[in-house]
Amino acid sequence: EVQLQASGGGLVQSEGSLRLSCEASGFTFGKYDVSWTRQAPGKGPEWVAVINSGGNAKQYADSVKGRFTISRDNAKNTSWLQMNNLKPEDAAVYYCVTDDPSGIRPDLKGRGTLVTVSS
Repeated sequence: EVQLQASGGGLVQSEGSLRLSCEASGFTFGKYDVSWTRQAPGKGPEWVAVINSGGNAKQYADSVKGRFTISRDNAKNTSWLQMNNLKPEDAAVYYCVTDDPSGIRPDLKGRGTLVTVSS
C-alpha cells in the first residue's frame, strides 16, 4: 500500500524540541521531494518546509526558519522534521507530503501527527 505515516508529535513546553518522522511505504520514496505542512485548529494549511529528492536542497517557511530542520534518509524511506525552540503558534497537526506516485491525485499526504505546545 502506498502511504506516508507521520509520527513523533506530542505535548511539549514552549522553547522545547520535538522530532517528527515520516515513513514512506509502497513506492520509491527517493524519487520524490518531501514537504512538511501543518494545520492548526480553525486555520488553513501552512507549508513548513521542503527537501528535494536527493536531500541536498531545503527550503523553509519564514515562520520556522532557524528553528526547524528538515532531513531525509532515502535508504530508510524516512524524512524527519527537527523542531527546536517551539512556540505556542507552532501547535498544529503536522503532515508529510509528496507527489502522488500514481499521478492520479495532486499529492500523497499521510496521516498527520499532533504537536501541542504549552506556554
